[in-house]
Amino acid sequence: MRFVSNLPCATTEEDHVTVPVSDGTRLSARIWRPTASDEEPVPAVLEYIPYRKGDLTAVRDSIHHPYIAGHGYACVRVDLRGTGESEGFLEDEYLEQEQADAEDILAWLADQPWCDGNTGMMGLSWGAFAALQVAARQPESLRAIVIASFTDDRYADDMHYMGGQLLSDNLAEAGTMFAYATCPPDPAVVGGRWHEMWRERLEHTEPWALNWLRHQRRDAYWRHASVCEDYSSVRCPVLASSGWADGYSNAVTRLLAGLDVPRKGLIGPWSHKFPHLGEPGPAIGYLQEVVRWWDHWLKGADNGVMDGPMLSAWMQDSVPPSTSYETRPGRWVGEPDWPSPHIRSVARPLFRHRIGADGEECGDRECKVLTVQSPLSVGQFAGKWASYNAPPDLPYDQREEDGGSLVFDSDRLTDRVEILGSPTVELDLSVSEPVAMVAARLSDVAPDGRATRVTYGVLNLAHHETIGEPEPLEPGRRYRATVQLNGVAQAFPPGHRIRLSLSTSYWPLAWPPPRPAMLSVHEGSSTLTLPVRPTTEPDRLPPRPFGEPEGARPLTVTQLTPPEERWDVKRDLVGYSSELEIVKDRGLARLEDTGMEVGRRAYERYATVADDFTSATGETLWTMRFRRGDWDVRVVTHQKLRCSEKEFHVDATLDGYENDRRVFSRTWNETLPRDCL
Repeated sequence: MRFVSNLPCATTEEDHVTVPVSDGTRLSARIWRPTASDEEPVPAVLEYIPYRKGDLTAVRDSIHHPYIAGHGYACVRVDLRGTGESEGFLEDEYLEQEQADAEDILAWLADQPWCDGNTGMMGLSWGAFAALQVAARQPESLRAIVIASFTDDRYADDMHYMGGQLLSDNLAEAGTMFAYATCPPDPAVVGGRWHEMWRERLEHTEPWALNWLRHQRRDAYWRHASVCEDYSSVRCPVLASSGWADGYSNAVTRLLAGLDVPRKGLIGPWSHKFPHLGEPGPAIGYLQEVVRWWDHWLKGADNGVMDGPMLSAWMQDSVPPSTSYETRPGRWVGEPDWPSPHIRSVARPLFRHRIGADGEECGDRECKVLTVQSPLSVGQFAGKWASYNAPPDLPYDQREEDGGSLVFDSDRLTDRVEILGSPTVELDLSVSEPVAMVAARLSDVAPDGRATRVTYGVLNLAHHETIGEPEPLEPGRRYRATVQLNGVAQAFPPGHRIRLSLSTSYWPLAWPPPRPAMLSVHEGSSTLTLPVRPTTEPDRLPPRPFGEPEGARPLTVTQLTPPEERWDVKRDLVGYSSELEIVKDRGLARLEDTGMEVGRRAYERYATVADDFTSATGETLWTMRFRRGDWDVRVVTHQKLRCSEKEFHVDATLDGYENDRRVFSRTWNETLPRDCL
């Protein structure tokens, strides 16, 4: 990344400004704005997240907010109530209170003497959720939003459930927020009130996994703040981006298809990161694109920002399987509209070990019934639902996974095939249990046999009619079910094969059903449909190539203890236990501008014994540490999720420490029923 210090506007920075909201709570903001805005007001851009502007996101914030401010904007970074130095406590994600607070913040910004009354919102992940959800509430001053790595459907396409199946990331993200929601404010900012504020957070927090497991159907809890319920509620322009390695690769195209406002979509090869920090690369000059977007929609500049394709996507070339890539080879392609009239849906029937030709039928020969009952080991090389590229967390060679799956291969390709969009698998099936799942994986198989997973989808078959409204299946009865795979842009070269793999487990990415099930698939009447982008189609590139990534120079950080990253798959062939252990330890680091020392360590463990589906166990352990001088505070959170055939069991602890002395402790032991899950 190129760090830029010579920006068009000189700026000033305020580290802690309190913003009052309607109920009297005061939220903490950090503001960067042009010095001249005292006399010449400018538009304001809000980023609104719970991840502690004073320390945990301080380095990232220092790269992009001063950069945007230096181009003539007041950039305002606010911590949600109950996080950082904001008052109150944080009980859950995307609550009505959170969005009402955001509206109050925008009204406050528009009323400041240095703001010209026009506002925008931007963010990654939670910040993007917040911007999209607030846009749907149509606050008066909001003119446009810029969002990255998000969803418009909180139930069907988030880290909680996929195709009605519980994801392990539901537990992982609950562990993250259990830790973040219980961290103390900085006494150097809030003074002696820090202990009272911290105590309030500790006493009002419970494991977030409990609430998410209380809502196993698509009920009002999930419909709230799911913009897909009413796309017409969004009336401001939207610049939306994501990455193919992210868990949020689908929402960009859904917004392009569903919204009726000026909109642009951008999908690169990246994991869960901003495009200017994108890994795998290539990263792009995203902040330049953001500034152009704001210049047009907040300042009225006639800069051609809406020229070129509606969707720009990175068409990925074939690569060998790896858990991490520094860069993904490929090229940018563009589509003027979405859905694109240039992409053909090509349906291919499934036969024993073979993907048939377009339009091929069984004919006079007998169509067979193919069966599979997968071991729990299928899924150990699946990687994370959403890759963060640290530790290496992408799927590895799929050949071992394929050993427990139904596998269908195309003939060797004679020509290059490119797909752009979401493949689907329609299955003519029956199962042996009332609750069962199917995972569908699409792989690029090289001539030497190595199989690189391209995309995948998971479906709880009890949700085969309507996602979120399950009904138990009748064992042996014949059903039709459609599995939607995640969107992708992928090229398959000549000499390679396209492989579809079907399994009845995908642990630990997806929580296993109550009992192992036999899946029967009727060949010929089951199909794989690919969104084929003909190679004869022009690339339709944007009018300007993306620039080199650039931003403001980041804050200085001194690493005091080394970080650690591990992703270990273990198998005990005596006791038949298997487990995946993940360690993400940032070490202890000091922010030199404030002297704050920060440590974060996350541990995850997922284990099973043999093929006992009720032996599945997930566990998270987080340690957060904050230290300056003789002030030394730690928060330790632990969650464990177990199951029987009919219930989930959640055990959790929360401990707070001052100078190694435990000053708070609470334990939870909860049982929740399984609902067709």
